[in-house]
Order: sequence, then structure tokens, then C-alpha cells
Amino acid sequence: MIQLQFPDGAVRPYDLNTTPLAIAEGISKTLAKKVVAAKIDGDWWDLTRPLDRGGKFELVTRDSADGLEVLRHDAAHVLAQAVQELFPGTQVTIGPTVEDGFYYDFYRAEKFSTDDFEAIEKRMREIVDADLPIIREEMARDEAIGHFNAIGETFKANIIDDIIPPGEVITVYRQGETWKDLCRGPHLPSTGRLGKAFKLMKLAGAYWRGDPKNPQLQRIYGTAWADEKQLAEHLMRLEEAEKRDHRKIGRALDLFHFQEEAQGSVFWHPKGYMIWRTLEAFIRRQLDQDGYVEVKTPQLLASKFWEQSGHWEKFRENMFVVPDEAPSIEDDAPIFSGDADLLALKPMNCPAHIQIFKSDQRSYRDLPIRMAEFGCCHRNEANGALHGLMRVRQMTQDDAHIFCREDQIGEETKRFLNLFNRTYQACGLTKIEYRLATRPEKRAGSDKTWDKAEKALADALSSVGVDFSIAEGDGAFYGPKLEFHLTDAIGRTWQCGTFQLDYVLPERLDAVYTGEDGQKHRPVMLHRAVFGTFERFIGIMIENYAGALPTWLAPVQVVVATITSEADAYAEAVAARLRQAGIRVETDLRNEKINYKVREHSLDKVPVMAIVGRREAEEGKVALRRFGSQAQEFMGLDEAVGVLREECLPPDLKDVAA
Repeated sequence: MIQLQFPDGAVRPYDLNTTPLAIAEGISKTLAKKVVAAKIDGDWWDLTRPLDRGGKFELVTRDSADGLEVLRHDAAHVLAQAVQELFPGTQVTIGPTVEDGFYYDFYRAEKFSTDDFEAIEKRMREIVDADLPIIREEMARDEAIGHFNAIGETFKANIIDDIIPPGEVITVYRQGETWKDLCRGPHLPSTGRLGKAFKLMKLAGAYWRGDPKNPQLQRIYGTAWADEKQLAEHLMRLEEAEKRDHRKIGRALDLFHFQEEAQGSVFWHPKGYMIWRTLEAFIRRQLDQDGYVEVKTPQLLASKFWEQSGHWEKFRENMFVVPDEAPSIEDDAPIFSGDADLLALKPMNCPAHIQIFKSDQRSYRDLPIRMAEFGCCHRNEANGALHGLMRVRQMTQDDAHIFCREDQIGEETKRFLNLFNRTYQACGLTKIEYRLATRPEKRAGSDKTWDKAEKALADALSSVGVDFSIAEGDGAFYGPKLEFHLTDAIGRTWQCGTFQLDYVLPERLDAVYTGEDGQKHRPVMLHRAVFGTFERFIGIMIENYAGALPTWLAPVQVVVATITSEADAYAEAVAARLRQAGIRVETDLRNEKINYKVREHSLDKVPVMAIVGRREAEEGKVALRRFGSQAQEFMGLDEAVGVLREECLPPDLKDVAA
């Protein structure tokens, strides 16, 4: 007999060699249909594989995150079998799961086309309908190498030869009579259990083991879900995300652009930079209200600062490094000789802020010091990782560092959470998940320091009533952090702001203050950002609102458009009144039909159109038409100015105006 402990704590006896599927069937037939695999003491287990020991036991269902991993892994195997049956001579290499799906890399002389997807999907469905048994088999290492070489699968044989030590036993999975793939598992008992909630998505190139010197492969991506409904919802999200792509909207609305000569850096156009300026003014008012002082620090700092802080060791590969002096162009020498001392473009602001803290004697009475900077930083992200505004090389953070005493951590955490929440509510982003990220494997500081830091931040969060989950190992190298994961209008999650508790950098960079006892003490350093970076936050806002930003944030808030040229002078007068009221306004006096103008400015996502013709000019009125509405409101100019002024105010200034 073996003893199995279930997630609810119950311990039940079972016969040795019973299978997880038999256990599920003994609980309920419904459960037996939903399970896809099991875990025993955290180890994956096939449903039909006999258990050889007791321990903590879990049945994994198809609609769980772990269950989806199993389904997607099986879908990759079904894809590989379908491709090899349709295109004889094709070799399979690796086929892992990825976020929302899977891929498989194939080696084939002829090129695949997305036109092949229909036939491949059809064959995949046939394999599912055949309900082929999936059998786990063990093979000796050398036997497996011989087997895969014999059937022409040289890549599989190469994988085994490189990563499996001699004498080891490996597992392969057989689908049907003959098709086999090297795999650790787990897998479903048969292909029929996979279902047909899968779809092939795209085709890409790849190199064997990521090395351009190696053979080129063809990668087919797919997605797989627990049922057809989940698949349909996913495809709808993708379609909606395509419409909301901030890169496309940015071009269409003339907000910004990118080009090869400045990879990873943004060319902000006037309208896009107006969004930036509005957000910057908004968050600066919040900082002033919360008692921050604003500073500006150098872009280039000597490498010694980064060595002292620990960034050089932990972050060097992501930093842009330059010599502090170089030969002139007349010296007939390389521009970068390698003989000079090193400087680095700052990837973050914290060491520079500590230098300002250290520039004067500090007392316990001075704390907390809340030091903010809209700091331009540079990080050497890989070309393939760059993604519009979401991942750039040059970024501006709404960064700040709070230097405080240990007894002030709770109050400063509460103060920041209030700032964070009112900021995101003003931006219409209210679905936020909090996560406490704990010590990473690669870190600075002692375990004792980390114990103290993690407890202090967890206690502070609990004291202000914040529900949070733990993200093991995701902290910064110098301290634990609070991550904010927001959900946008179509259900995607994004990480923006951050709050980090740090005992390490003040120690490494020798920051001190004089305590009430007259002795020197280390301040606690709280790293925090509300938006994260302006670039990423603006990208998220654009996609969340599909370009139709809230009126207070829109680069052009009102367009005054004429019905007839007889109203041109009146339109200019209306625009002047609106500008005097602080509204961002443009005029459209073109000799075009008003319906054409309405359509044009609707495409530009302008929140309000003020339409004027001869009658409006004679009566001193305007017709207001709001984005997305067919209705028009007729009102006098004075009333319209008052209404629009209120609508265009940022949320924090509306409270002041009231």
C-alpha cells in the first residue's frame, strides 16, 4: 500500500502500482474526463503510469495552468506527427510550450508556407479522431541514439548524445504504432483526449540551437486551449490586440515613429509628446503634493559607482559603456582605444541619487527625503527583444528614491500606495494585482538582510490592508519589490510601477545619517516608480483605449470644424476662446463636406468636435459632437466653453476647480 496526501490535506491509502487515472475514476467520472496528468511530490506523472511510491499527490485538470501546459505539449507532438506524415523526409528538432501555445522546429529542404497550415491542421484533427494511444517507453541512451539515427532523425540523436550522460536511460513517447519522439513527458493517455481546440498561428525561421552557423530550421507556432470556447476567446483577443497595436495607432495618429538609425529609441512627434507632457505635468503635481523634491543627475557616470553599487557585476551586459576620453579624429588612431577609464550611460538612477544624499550631512530629523527624477536611462536590450514603446533602449522613468528610517517604512509604503492608486484610477486603470517579489538567486546582501527586508515589506503591505501574492525569486538583486500587474480593457496583464525596499545599496555606497543617539546609521532606501517608464505606460494607455484617450490626455481635445466658409471667422473666434480656457484645440476650415470632416477626425480619435455654420455664427452657438456618438448638443458659446473646460481638465485639477 502507498499513502497519498491530496491538496486538501486528506491522506488516502492506495495499492502500489495504481494509476492516477484509476484514482480519478474512483473519485468521479467527471473528474476522470478532465484530468490530463498528475504530480507526485512535485514530479510529473502520466495518467496511465503506475505509481511506485506515496507522497503529496495532485491531479492536474485540463483547464488549469499546468493542464494547459500538458495539452500544448501534446499538441506540439501531434503537429510534428502530422507534418512528418504529410511531408516525408522532414526532421523534427524541439517542440516546447510557450505563452499561450507551442511551437515545433523542423528541418526540411523545401520551404513551408502558411498555405500549408490548412492541410496540417486537417491531419492533426484526423490524428485526434484516431485516438491513438500515447505510450511512455524507456530506452538506453545508446539504443535511443541508434534508433533516431536509423530513422533519419539526426537532430534528435544529436540532442541525446550532447545532453544525456553515457549509461543513462531516457524516455520516448510513441503515438500509435510507430511515431516516436524524445520527451520527458507527461503526456495524455491518447491523442483523442487532446480535443480540437488548437490552431496554427504563424511561421518563422530559426537556427539549430540558436547559432547562425548551424542549419536553418522552420518554426511553426500554434495555440491550444482546454476547449473551443477558450480558443475562440483567445483568437478574439488577438484580433482585438492587433487593432489596438500601439505601433500602428502611433503611426496612424502621428504620435511617434522608430527607425533603424536609432534602434530602441523613440522619435516623438508633437501630438505624441503632448501626451507625454500632460502625463509628466500630472504626475509632477502628485509628487509636489506628496512632498517630493525633484533632482536631475548626469547621464554618464564613472564605472566605479556601478562597481560599488553592484550593477557592474549583475547588470554589465545591459549597460552602454564608453571611455572617458578618446583620440581626436586628427590623431590617426582608433576612436575607442581601450586605454581610457570607463564610463557608463546610467541604466537606472539610484547610485546618482545616493550621491546627492551623501553631498550633505543628514540627520534623523531630515528623514524621510523623497527624491524624484524624470531620469533618462539606457539599457542595451537585444534587438529581438525590442517591441515598440513596450521595450526600448532609451527610456524615461518617473523614478524616485525615498531615504527613510526603519520605523518609517510602513508609513512610506502606505503613502506610496495611495499615490499609486489615485494615479491609476485617474488613468482609468483599476484592475491591479499586487505581488511581492522575493530574493533572486543572483543577489547582493546577506540572507539576514534579505530576511529583514522581505519581512519589513510584507508587514508594511499587511498593515495597509493590501492583498498580495508571492513571486518567488523575482526581486531585484539588492532587495525585494512590490510589483503591480494591471489588466487592460481586453484582459491582458502588464507590469508597470514598482516599489522596492533596499538595505544593500546604502551600505555599499556608504550612505549615512546621524541618529537621535548621535551615532551614524544607514538609511533604508525605497526605490519606486508609478508609471514605470513613460514609454511603456503611454504604449499601454494607447492600447487600453485603442487610441481614443480620455479627453484630458488627448493631444487634440477639440476640433472646431466649419460647415461653410462663411463661418471661418467665427470658428477662429471659438478656437481662440477655447485656447484661453486652456483647451488644446485645432480648426478645420477646409472646403470639404462636414460629414467628411467628421469621419476624418473620428479616425484621429478627437474627443470633441465643435461644429459651426452660418446659423451658429449668427446665434453665437456651437454644435458639440463627441467621439463615438452620432448625437449633437447645441449650446451657446459661453456654456460650451465652460462645459469643455471641465471635461478637458486633468482629474486632479477637477477637484481643485470644484
